[in-house]
Amino acid sequence: MDKQQLRERVWDELEESGEARFPYPPHGRIPNFAGAKDAAARLGETDEWRDANVIKSNPDAPQLPVRRTALRRGKTVYMAVPRLRDEECFLRLDPAAIDDVDRAATIGGSSEAGVPVAPEEMVPVDLIVAGSVAVTERGERVGKGEGYSDLEFAVLREFGLVDDGTTTVTTVHEIQVVDEAVPTSEHDVPMDLLFTPERTVRTTASGSKPAGIAWDELSDERIEEIPILERLRPR
Repeated sequence: MDKQQLRERVWDELEESGEARFPYPPHGRIPNFAGAKDAAARLGETDEWRDANVIKSNPDAPQLPVRRTALRRGKTVYMAVPRLRDEECFLRLDPAAIDDVDRAATIGGSSEAGVPVAPEEMVPVDLIVAGSVAVTERGERVGKGEGYSDLEFAVLREFGLVDDGTTTVTTVHEIQVVDEAVPTSEHDVPMDLLFTPERTVRTTASGSKPAGIAWDELSDERIEEIPILERLRPR
């Protein structure tokens, strides 16, 4: 089963089981799911979460409870600008400067409350929260197919903001935890921990993570669409 077949199966199962939540349909996106708050609460019980002062999160609906909790606990949250389309390709959400945490943690609210920053203006990230369509207990993750989450990690690594020791996690429904072998590439970021509404899993992923941008995996067109890549591109 290739990645797209796996995505379609998981999206179908979430929809047919009634476990998918708004926005509908789950297909073509990081799917929201019943129990997302419970999965986020499990993350909040870990030492890795308690020790993290700076978090980078995806913007999707199932991780909204994670972002809200982070801001309420005084943690700085970084979110990527959609498709890394700007030179200042991340938004910094500073809880000390935010009045309405519930609004700021949403996709729309983050663009209002967040301060655009370039990687040079960021501080090192302690914990990364990724959205997933599917994940294995070996730490292999399947996103929605655009590759931006892994690319964001690679950019941060190029600037020394993440390394092998940066904790990477995801929150998912049990339906999204699969047994199939998932093909991976040099850019794919393994998950250290995954959280469902029912359980916490420390994966068997190796300690190594992508060392930076795998230029051979990027087309000229992709590089030209993303200003930070065009700037970092080897000449």
